[in-house]
Amino acid sequence: MRIEGKGRIDRTRKIGFQFDGQRYSGFHGDTLASALMANGVRLMARSFKYHRPRGVFTAGSEEPNALMEIMQGGEYTPNIRATVQELYDGLKAKSQNRWPSLKYDLLSVNDLAAPFLGAGFYYKTFMWPEKFWESVFEPMIRRAAGLGSLPIGHDTTRYEKAFAHCDVLIVGAGPAGLMAACAAGRAGADVILADENKALGGRLLSEAEEVDGKPAAQWAVEMAAELVEMPNVRVMRRTNITGAYDGGVYGALERVSHHLSDPSDDLPLECFWRISAKRTILTAGALERPIAFPNNDRPGIMMASAVRSYLHRYGVAPGKSVAVFATNDDAHRTAHDLAAVGVKVAALIDSREGVEVTGDFPVYSGAQLVNTKGRQGVTQIELRTGNATRTVMADTVAMSGGWNPQVSLTCHLNKRPIWNDAISGFVPAENAVPGMVVAGAANGIYDTAGCLRAGADAARGVLNDLGLKPSEMKVPMASDGAGMSDVLWYIEGKGRSWLDFQNDVTAKDVKQAAAENFASVEHMKRYTTQGMAPDQGKNSNIAALAVLADATGRSIPETGTTTYRPPFVPISLGAFGAGAQGKGFQPERLTTSHMATLGRQAPMVEAGLWYRPSYFPAPGETTWREACDREVTMVRKSVGVCDVSTLGKIDIQGADAGQFLDFVYTNGFGKLKPGRVRYGLMLREDGHVMDDGTTACWAENHYVMTTTTAAAGQVMKHLEFVRQGLRPDWDVQIISTTEQWAQFAVAGPRSREVLNSLLDTHVNDTNFPFMQCGPVSIGGIDARLFRISFSGEHAYEIAVPAQFGDSLFRLLTAQAETMGGGPYGMEALNVLRIEKGFITHAEIHGRVTAYDVGMDRMVSTKKDCIGKAASRRPGLLEPDRERLVGFRPVDPAGQLTAGAHLFTKGDPPVVVNDQGYVTSVAHSPTLSHMIGLGFVKSGPERMGEVVTMVDLLRKIQTPVEICDPVMFDPEGARVRG
Repeated sequence: MRIEGKGRIDRTRKIGFQFDGQRYSGFHGDTLASALMANGVRLMARSFKYHRPRGVFTAGSEEPNALMEIMQGGEYTPNIRATVQELYDGLKAKSQNRWPSLKYDLLSVNDLAAPFLGAGFYYKTFMWPEKFWESVFEPMIRRAAGLGSLPIGHDTTRYEKAFAHCDVLIVGAGPAGLMAACAAGRAGADVILADENKALGGRLLSEAEEVDGKPAAQWAVEMAAELVEMPNVRVMRRTNITGAYDGGVYGALERVSHHLSDPSDDLPLECFWRISAKRTILTAGALERPIAFPNNDRPGIMMASAVRSYLHRYGVAPGKSVAVFATNDDAHRTAHDLAAVGVKVAALIDSREGVEVTGDFPVYSGAQLVNTKGRQGVTQIELRTGNATRTVMADTVAMSGGWNPQVSLTCHLNKRPIWNDAISGFVPAENAVPGMVVAGAANGIYDTAGCLRAGADAARGVLNDLGLKPSEMKVPMASDGAGMSDVLWYIEGKGRSWLDFQNDVTAKDVKQAAAENFASVEHMKRYTTQGMAPDQGKNSNIAALAVLADATGRSIPETGTTTYRPPFVPISLGAFGAGAQGKGFQPERLTTSHMATLGRQAPMVEAGLWYRPSYFPAPGETTWREACDREVTMVRKSVGVCDVSTLGKIDIQGADAGQFLDFVYTNGFGKLKPGRVRYGLMLREDGHVMDDGTTACWAENHYVMTTTTAAAGQVMKHLEFVRQGLRPDWDVQIISTTEQWAQFAVAGPRSREVLNSLLDTHVNDTNFPFMQCGPVSIGGIDARLFRISFSGEHAYEIAVPAQFGDSLFRLLTAQAETMGGGPYGMEALNVLRIEKGFITHAEIHGRVTAYDVGMDRMVSTKKDCIGKAASRRPGLLEPDRERLVGFRPVDPAGQLTAGAHLFTKGDPPVVVNDQGYVTSVAHSPTLSHMIGLGFVKSGPERMGEVVTMVDLLRKIQTPVEICDPVMFDPEGARVRG
């Protein structure tokens, strides 16, 4: 099926490939679709619902039919469009949705049951008997669902994420895009030109026309060469812009190595880009729309523009006898181009009356194509003129119902497109995406000369907006006028008129949806599954709207469109989650003291994503409890060092930083003086506790916030939401500095001695009292010192730039060991804080309020804050709520367990008797028995009461006394001493 002298392929480079195990050959520059067509392969897929035979329908990413699995490097990727898959040596492709073979698919029996499987059949069929749903219906549906095979093993394919910034992003490299890119590039703008194809030029590569007195394809090549040479222009080939987002941000998928037979291990399969653009020019072109006529889905029935693409780009004739069915002048080019290279044009059928076409082929004006025949490919067609019908032998049908501008990207920020009667299509609404200008066919301009002018004009306007001087650029001569067109959406007849080729939706299905009162376009879509296939209705949505409008007696604008959402083309989850494989899915975050900790044989535990030491074993210790008890005693009697770098650290600056903190914290921070630290409680908008921590006023309008390890990311997101969404008028800036500072707690009666042995200037109670902060230095290295305590002891936290963290940890632990101290881990840290009644996210687990944790007085009555109003709801202030208390066993040898529930003494341990639960427990070497924290109904009013702790899972029952959560040094003398 090759046509000599045509195409932009390299016939000197022959390429071998396989399809369904059969060997074929093509040429460098082919797509899988063009190579298969050149080998006479017409049947390439089966439809989803009825398993009807399907062949190539288009020549681009809008292809609904020819979806295949591609094997590459031991991995396979399903649902790759043969129309965009470039051919490479050794390519292996497999058809989908068939069994046992593509030619003999037993599941095509579904087509015989089509009268029972119409729109909404599943809503009506699987209702009874009820018990069949889980045992029969659901397993059957799940086995039938989906296209392609889901890889079972771990995906070893490499993907990447990348970021780019530019002055002007140009989407689409057709005539309008090339003109816009060249004009912007010559003016000195930083330009990104993205196109889904490997070659720039768009439709210019598929037409036999001239631009500037030379073949259009040659002009496109010369323009592309100029752009590539410009240092300020980045040309991104094989790249789809997939979505438009706020702030001039666009998602883009680059197919990096889908076209390579043996890609380097360092090369990703795909790269997902986040592009930030000051201005955007959308020149994405238009898609030719099909006509829904009876039996219009057979292999060999294609879009007229696709036929020209395969002819001019790949040198392939899709058939030996081609019938052209059109409603417009543009499609006549298909007949002329085929005839010029010797391909038989069996008929040119134009639905318009009185159309005159000069050519050596039969012309039927005022006619319609009303049927086709052929088992696994069209063999003949039936056309109707008035009341007369005629049969024409043809193995290919090239149809064209006009063009639809590609408006998807302009609708991603929820603007609806506008109906344009002049082109019988939707065009973008004005300013649909801030900063975006639409030009060319995407805006309803279909002639080449008009697209060239529109591209240049769009660039000129954008450059003026950016303050750049547009360069003088002559618009080249090209064909002017798109020709006349008529509107024909569907034709009724004896067979089914197909709209969505992948999901097997017909015009009858849409009418049935309307008859059953699914008349809203969104309801119709879901009832029929129209436009829900991988092509997302690119070929079928507008025609379906027209059928729905006709069925409901409305106009197409009144009917409206469905919602356009990203992504514009399917994106593999691997590309979205690039870098998130293996450890990348859950990164290991290591502190600066990690190697020193491992050197002490400390077992590591995961806290959030951080790895922290559980305890530091000493010679002779055989259990973790021995090490933990020693470390707790060490802190209480001497000094201990703990790496607390994992705590979230957020730097907050700006003239309104103080009132910003007042707004996010329950208590006041606006009047906090420089050099002082304050404990704060943060609520969610629903009034429940989000997090707690300390915030230091480092200088005027400069604060350093500390969050818990578990909530660092959540708090950062919350603060950004408040800053950008609730208080955008305030002068405040925030940034996470968690990784920039290594921070260590030095706790115990001798903590000051350890610090003063290292600090360049000594501290004491006078110059550095409790809750003080300030700059210090160690050996000339600037550091930050905070006198705060999570242990209840005289303690400090010292922070240094992360590069000095390892050295400081080794120095601190060495000094502590000379005083009978040393490092302590998470187990001891937990015991110390439970002894003092300090809460963590074991207690503030998302269902408690400030009232529940005994901090209701911290919710200021003098100011507003996030969550305050919600926290005042009566139901959240009831005295019988479960509130924070401490527990100690009546028998000092009694065992407590976290997660156990509490019951009034003598009550059976059943749900209706539940009085509360235990959140944290530990053995306290200081008190010589186990202790715990938890929540009990009316807890503070029940001090001294004995209740029963019941752990049904571990079969433990322990009488415990409810006590104050602060079980050690309740006066706080040690922390201030």
